[in-house]
Amino acid sequence: TSLLLMAGIMVAVGLCRRLTRRQLRSHRRLCTFLLEMFSTFQICACTNELCLLANVEPKPHTALTLTYGFTVLHGLTLPGSTCNPCGTLQLMWDGETSLKMGGLRIAAQFVAAALARAFMHFIWTLELAEPHFGALSQGCSNPMQISEVQAFCIELLFSVLLQMTILRVESINPKYKVHVIASLITMLVYAGGNLTGAIFNPALAFSLHTHCFYDKFLSYSLVYWIAPSLGKFLTLYVF
Repeated sequence: TSLLLMAGIMVAVGLCRRLTRRQLRSHRRLCTFLLEMFSTFQICACTNELCLLANVEPKPHTALTLTYGFTVLHGLTLPGSTCNPCGTLQLMWDGETSLKMGGLRIAAQFVAAALARAFMHFIWTLELAEPHFGALSQGCSNPMQISEVQAFCIELLFSVLLQMTILRVESINPKYKVHVIASLITMLVYAGGNLTGAIFNPALAFSLHTHCFYDKFLSYSLVYWIAPSLGKFLTLYVF
């Protein structure tokens, strides 16, 4: 049921993206906003559902396999969208998008993160699958199992590794590039998923752990917003 749900989300987002391109091509800002919002919604909604499958046996093989598979699918079905504020910062740094358009993209990503969280909460209330039972009672599902300083360093390191890899494989055929990036993300999730959640995406972190940002805003913004953004700038500065 969870796999069908995620597949349905991807199909619906694909249709919305295609319709947006056809109907709003002349409205550049609105088209950009909606495309980025739909794409980020897909990633956030699917990842929210994937988190419920983390304990499916055999552990952790099932969760890692699903992480790899859906990361590849996201890469193949969402071309042209960054779905990550850090990726948008890179476009702004390189001059590929203006400050105004970059801010519009980031706004779309956080709107999508909130919408995805609300949508998945509604789906979980329907209790369509066994993992949905009790999913809403978790509150702040704290992913940090180590100190804030250690979590900051890990998210910073993971962000640097991911961004360096993305920059190094830019010239590779997109069909192969998504597999390289998906493999790295899967390895990072395996290495740090039980420590910080290995998120390295500010919008995704907000969608997965919204309640935590309300209760512990400073610590969570430091680890899940500032660390990956700093990792992006360090990578761009080095290169």
